[in-house]
Amino acid sequence: MIHFRRLRLGVGLFALFLNVGGICAASTPPDAGQLARLERALRPQHAEWDPLEQMPQRPFSSPGYHTTLTGGMVHSTRDALTYAVGLLDTGKPEHLARASAILRRVIALQDADPASKTYGIWSWFLEEPLAKMSPPDFNWADFNGVSLLQVARDHRDRLPPDLAAAVDTSILRACAAIKKRNVGPGYTNIAIMGAYVTLFAGELLGHEEFRTYGLARLARFHAYTLENGTFEEYNSPTYTVVALIELSRLKAHVRDASAQSMIDALLGCAWREIASHFHAPTRQWAGPHSRAYRSLNSESTLALIQRATAGRVDFGIDAPDRDELRIPVHCPSELEPLFSTLTAPRTVTETFIRRSDTVGTTFLHPQFALGSVNHGDMWNQRRPLLLHFGTAAAPGSMQLRFLKDNYDFASAWITTAQREGTVLGAVNFVTDGGDTHISLDRVKNARFKARDLRLRLEFGGPAAKTVKISRDTDMSATITIGDLKLSFDVTAARFGDLEGEMVLGGDEHLRWVDIVLFQNAEREFDLAALSEAIIGFVFSVGAHGRVTSEINEGRLRRSYEGLAIDVGVKPAPKPVAKATGSVGTAK
Repeated sequence: MIHFRRLRLGVGLFALFLNVGGICAASTPPDAGQLARLERALRPQHAEWDPLEQMPQRPFSSPGYHTTLTGGMVHSTRDALTYAVGLLDTGKPEHLARASAILRRVIALQDADPASKTYGIWSWFLEEPLAKMSPPDFNWADFNGVSLLQVARDHRDRLPPDLAAAVDTSILRACAAIKKRNVGPGYTNIAIMGAYVTLFAGELLGHEEFRTYGLARLARFHAYTLENGTFEEYNSPTYTVVALIELSRLKAHVRDASAQSMIDALLGCAWREIASHFHAPTRQWAGPHSRAYRSLNSESTLALIQRATAGRVDFGIDAPDRDELRIPVHCPSELEPLFSTLTAPRTVTETFIRRSDTVGTTFLHPQFALGSVNHGDMWNQRRPLLLHFGTAAAPGSMQLRFLKDNYDFASAWITTAQREGTVLGAVNFVTDGGDTHISLDRVKNARFKARDLRLRLEFGGPAAKTVKISRDTDMSATITIGDLKLSFDVTAARFGDLEGEMVLGGDEHLRWVDIVLFQNAEREFDLAALSEAIIGFVFSVGAHGRVTSEINEGRLRRSYEGLAIDVGVKPAPKPVAKATGSVGTAK
């Protein structure tokens, strides 16, 4: 068993593997293979080019918050700037005019009024000004600031003087917004990105205020992460990769020696988190995940690992990579075997967030990977209970969700205890949580309306087509996936005066086992008024023995061969974490 109670973020070891020098597209022209991959990455945006607006356009999509738009074609400010950087990185003269037009167009969309609350940021879309957003997203100072800094660093001499000056001014506005917002170190990806923008802009443009702020911000994030043991946005296939990329960008671009030593330690943390949770048989990033937009790896993640190991770990991925020219990435060589083989089962136990005693358990077996977190909310981006199965060519996943009107309900709270392939768990509810989001649309006064409430054990991915589900009793099911047999047993499924019912289902993409608590005309629920709102369960790969379960004195207590959980059955406020630093809002 591997137990990461607190990772030691040593500096010296990882400094051996990381290049201190910078790499820039302007001084290192791409070779033929790199240029071909970059052009392939740019091809979709070439096809989306709108000459009228001087930006790419695409069908509207969003994660469901910040914007009030619901459809149509949109022009994304962030996508436009990353496209401009890619165009410039090709070095082709014919791309310079288009890149320059994009820069002029998008810079003009930045809030340039120092008296404005949104000074220095952009709206997501040309079609929706900042005043129309719900609410504006201040992360756009960080994201777009990064892109503009790539232009200023590597391509300033190719731009008309007035445009080069406008790029610099726009960067400084973004820095001002980042400094004013002053996001805390718990918001991992933005904490890093904002440190890069302010610190590197300070060095590049000779702005001491921002350089000093960025260095202090990096030091605060480093100390917070060192104390915590890992990133607060823990084990995230989305944001650990973002952290890794942005830390590698810091490594390549920033000159400050004290910053370099901190960056080395943080890069070591990122690589250890990825490698220790990688399930080589399925090539999947095992759970639990603090934040994820999907449950199966993207090709870009596997391509990043290939590139970081100089092809010594070869997944046969030929994905276009527009960061290849700009950001060197290096995986420590001693971690490389974790991406290639799994010779025997092993357990990884890691304290993810010390101040809230948030602990993850991951069991990696040659046939499957099962991960769970000991407690947390069930927001749409969480993967608190996650199984991977199948093969590298045809993987599958299973996640546990709580759905309100067919969307994840962020006021649902999960508690688990895991040993190897068995998870003992319960879902109850908090009275001060979110609805579709943990912070942007909180449930007011513990009241919400719903037409449908259910717990769902959901199977997806290519291997889900082989999933067969059968009912054993009214509240237990057996799931068969090839040679794997899974069991899902539920007790105490109650929501006020409602009793849960097990329903099996599926479609052409998914299979599921639902515990339906409510399905009817829309009704208002008051969580604070419910005496009981609880679902107890045990999930296991293979058979499990008898689980002891009782509700007594307002608590559900369950135990099984040394595993135990003890949770309140009445909705209550979220557990209060020990304060160790300012935590920003996740988005």
